[in-house]
Amino acid sequence: MLSYDNVESVMSPDRTTRWARPLFMTSVSAGFPSPAESYIEGRLDLNRYLIKHPVATFYVRVSGDSMAGAGIHPGSILVVDRAVEAEDGDIVIARINDELCVKRLRVRHGRIWLMPENDRFQPIEVIETMDFEVWGRVMHAIRSY
Repeated sequence: MLSYDNVESVMSPDRTTRWARPLFMTSVSAGFPSPAESYIEGRLDLNRYLIKHPVATFYVRVSGDSMAGAGIHPGSILVVDRAVEAEDGDIVIARINDELCVKRLRVRHGRIWLMPENDRFQPIEVIETMDFEVWGRVMHAIRSY
């Protein structure tokens, strides 16, 4: 039996929350520091920025490190959209039998693979005997440092 340790919990977004924060029109340098500028471009509500299809969006919290190479680590919260059709190469939440996992979707020559982003884990080939469904496409990963 396969073991999936990637999805810890599933949550629905609170669409009533509005908390717009200032958005500065200058970018932050990852190289040499630039002079601070206090020009505010506008206000940013992360609900509006991260969620394109509110009714079809949910969050999952990740456990396990099979997707570490894609920047998805234990404790990351993924924003998943069920209204966006998943394509080859997308990171998806998949259901195999009664378990959820997060993997990169690969479709090759009529075969479906769920690919980890960590060499310690093996790819999963989806075969006919599996009860398989793509639950949604991962749109964003949120993590703390």
